[in-house]
Amino acid sequence: MAKFSYIAKSFKGEPKSGFLDARDLRELASALRQQGYLLISAEQKGGEVARSRKFSFSLPFFGVSLVEKLMFTRNLRVMIGAGISLPRALNVLAIQSKSKKFKTAISQMEKEITEGKLFSDAVSRRKNIFSEIFSNMIKIGEESGTMENVLATLALQMEKEHEIRSRIMGAMMYPAVILVAMFGIGILMMILVIPKLSQTFEELNIELPITTRFVMGLGNFLAQFWYLLPFIFIALIIFVATALKTKMGKLAADTIFLKIPVIGPLIKKTNCARFVRNLSSLIASGVPIVRSLEIVSESIGNIHYKKALQEASKKVEKGAKLSESLAPYENIFSALVLQMIEIGEETGETSNMLAKLAEFYEEEVNNASKNLSSIIEPILMLIIGGAVGFFAISMIQPIYGMLQNI
Repeated sequence: MAKFSYIAKSFKGEPKSGFLDARDLRELASALRQQGYLLISAEQKGGEVARSRKFSFSLPFFGVSLVEKLMFTRNLRVMIGAGISLPRALNVLAIQSKSKKFKTAISQMEKEITEGKLFSDAVSRRKNIFSEIFSNMIKIGEESGTMENVLATLALQMEKEHEIRSRIMGAMMYPAVILVAMFGIGILMMILVIPKLSQTFEELNIELPITTRFVMGLGNFLAQFWYLLPFIFIALIIFVATALKTKMGKLAADTIFLKIPVIGPLIKKTNCARFVRNLSSLIASGVPIVRSLEIVSESIGNIHYKKALQEASKKVEKGAKLSESLAPYENIFSALVLQMIEIGEETGETSNMLAKLAEFYEEEVNNASKNLSSIIEPILMLIIGGAVGFFAISMIQPIYGMLQNI
């Protein structure tokens, strides 16, 4: 046994220092944790300071990936559960992290915690990395002394979010490859084949249909200015991205996607799954229902769901039930969602009901994404057939008319 002088902090941010006997730092941290404190630094009597090094967090080039935040949360929960001090745990996670930006963020957080700031405050300052749901639940974990359970809930929530994203991305991969290949082949035909046919028609000096003139004009333009294609493509991406950032553009896009026969139902199920999962996690962690609705509304991208939740939070704040507040939006929230929420309110088990509902909708998203490729495939074939038919008719029609006049 060795004697340590230590500095610790309670989950509410209250400092504590003193002396304690322990075999090593892990046992010291575990003993303090049982008393409701997190070890900040310790010094063995006659030894060196056992303080966690500065730690860093990792961000990919455009931000921190969901997978990296998931691994961070999982590992942090395990280390806190094992009695490792928070700065030391962050130090280890920083070493494991691959992104320099994420490392820098974790390093700054570790320094702030060592200086006496709360972990939740350090997290909330980095809104470009951690969502408001994450920072609010960390704060609840500090105040209630249930940090390990809160981190477990956050890890489960992010794991489900990652599963949904992966399934949707996997389902859309095949259609995306087909569309890109079709677009590429079409460009090559316009550049290499159409100009030659255009020259032939000009030599024959025959009257051309409007569709043929359109195709020939486009083909000649691309053949002469093919080097402009990358710039046109980039400009188109910038224009679409800029338009989607505007309120009108976002509203138009979200409205259109919700009305597309195949995509619309999948978007509704995905948003419902995200809504009930996040709301369940927040309520289970002790966040008030009104504040939970406000936080969840910021985490959902679709503007119709965002508006519905914001309006519902105002009604609930005035005393209305959540099920009644969401009832006017039955076009985006299914009857099952409203009924389950109502049952949860009547039984006092809203959080559990939402968790079960989240599992149901996550499975629905899984099944829908599995069938998405098989549904989209015939639609793609029709699109490709229509495009090929348009170009073929445009090129063959003048030849056919010329043969009739012979």
